[in-house]
Amino acid sequence: MDVRQDEGELLRRIARGDGAAFDELYRRTSPWLLYRLRRRCADDDLIADVIQETYLAVWRAADSYAGMSAGSAVGWLWSIAARRLVDGFRRRARDAQAVPLPLALEDSPAAEDVVLAGAIGDDMGDALRRLAPELRQVLHALVLDGLSVRETALMLGLPEGTVKTRARRARLALREALS
Repeated sequence: MDVRQDEGELLRRIARGDGAAFDELYRRTSPWLLYRLRRRCADDDLIADVIQETYLAVWRAADSYAGMSAGSAVGWLWSIAARRLVDGFRRRARDAQAVPLPLALEDSPAAEDVVLAGAIGDDMGDALRRLAPELRQVLHALVLDGLSVRETALMLGLPEGTVKTRARRARLALREALS
């Protein structure tokens, strides 16, 4: 039996108020969702909030999936989680703007960028560090996380065209920096 069908059926049962179906969907999908969220965020508190908000949204809006004729139930679940994560990042950014960081913290590179640069090599690492953060972010999602343009757009809260444009600009900048 197809797993996606099973999860889709679980969502249709959840739409009818079936708590056991909700428990089963959570049991099947929460480890996978936790793994994907941790690849994008190191803040366990934020991830816990995102998971809670995601499954609350699933419970409340399962009927909106139940009315869809096509599409993966897991993809629908991820789109909800990605939007919640982006919302969490935006809330964090708003809160951070209210309290200025010390200059030393603002200028230090993200740990992820340091590891990525070291794993790739000096020339490529330097080229990646010189990319604008919004270009690096799109490349990270598309190349390292293996997300589609649509998933990247959902996760970052951008139109798909913007994701494509930024990916192209990043590739051109890297090609120029490495030539």
